[in-house]
Amino acid sequence: MVEMNADTFAEERYRAIDRILHASLAGRRDHALTTSDLLDRVFLHKRLGIPVFLTLMWATFQFAFTVSEPFMVMLERIFGWLGGLLGEPTTPLISLWADGICGGLGFVLVFIFPIMFLFIALAILEDSGYLPRAAFVMDRLMYRIGLHGRSFIPMLMGFGCNLPAIMATRSIGDEKDRLITILINPLMSCGARLPVYVLIAGALFGTYAGSAIFSMYVLGIVLAILMALLFRRFIRGLRGKPAPFIMELPPYARPAIKSVLLYMWSRAVVFLKKAGTILLGGALVLWFMASFPWGREIESSYAGMLGHTLEPLLAPLGFDWMAAIALFFGFLAKEIVVETFGILYGVGGEDAITGAVAAHMTPVTGLAFMAFTLIYLPCLATLGIVRAETGSWKWTGFMVLYQLVLAYIVAGIIVLTGNFITGVL
Repeated sequence: MVEMNADTFAEERYRAIDRILHASLAGRRDHALTTSDLLDRVFLHKRLGIPVFLTLMWATFQFAFTVSEPFMVMLERIFGWLGGLLGEPTTPLISLWADGICGGLGFVLVFIFPIMFLFIALAILEDSGYLPRAAFVMDRLMYRIGLHGRSFIPMLMGFGCNLPAIMATRSIGDEKDRLITILINPLMSCGARLPVYVLIAGALFGTYAGSAIFSMYVLGIVLAILMALLFRRFIRGLRGKPAPFIMELPPYARPAIKSVLLYMWSRAVVFLKKAGTILLGGALVLWFMASFPWGREIESSYAGMLGHTLEPLLAPLGFDWMAAIALFFGFLAKEIVVETFGILYGVGGEDAITGAVAAHMTPVTGLAFMAFTLIYLPCLATLGIVRAETGSWKWTGFMVLYQLVLAYIVAGIIVLTGNFITGVL
């Protein structure tokens, strides 16, 4: 008896189904097209499929930013009011409340709204049956770049959180395909990076903020593709062709409001739990470093000392010492990048955080900072799961090294190109 693997078995099964369908429909001239057929002609079209996918993704992020903006402004004003209840931060305790809790942690909590609306949109796309079709459309492209078709689902999950997305690579049977998917998955913009994008884009790009945010997601996808090509071609242990991809498409369905809201709420709860643990701890540490020695200017604080030590490394990219500290602590959790700006600008006497960002960054350096945040390192928890899933410190270290180098190169290209264009104009 000839043994067949799962892919070969699936191919034989679909050939049998195809023969039965042809025999059953033989002699029929007319075959009424269903709504599902008509939708698939658009969504699964070999030329239109990818542009439709990108358009829907752009609309998703534009929707998340635009609809959430009024709620963000409202919550930001509430925390501003709460922070001023005890008066001017002339003592450490008042400063802890105003700058550390309300200005730091409170400012991060503002970004729960774009996260909630983003996951509402993604839940609708998933429950409607579209996302599996997006995976089908992307399979041909992914095969050409050396990725397995099943890699698309973990990569798409990476838009929510890289940690479960990397765990989801267990569904990829071939070890080389799985390892490549793990190595490039952190290039997918997780929900923790979204607050950084919303802050910078909202402060610097005005009505084009949604497009600026979307560009980071596209950049992550493009970089993942390029790195997969390079890994497959030049790294000996990853060479070879990806395994074939077989999948069944679910029927289209009307998304249930309850399931969409439950999905959104589950992601919001994860964010709130992180806010009550990691982000709260980060706010306390950052406030202490920015406020002490007490009575000094912020540049003479412990945070200022650390920032000025790191600044020469990032100065060629146009990042100041505050941006250097934000990226340094962002290794723990990407939301801490936003939290850092909230605390540093607050302790420094700048009340309007978005205005302070606009004063310290140009659109060019802001875009470079967003790109650097996307690429430079995943959070500490994601690194831990990469080590656990690969079982190798070598591959984990390799991922850290290539992402740091790539972040510097991409941010540098953005700065050089942007400065050239603005200089010409």
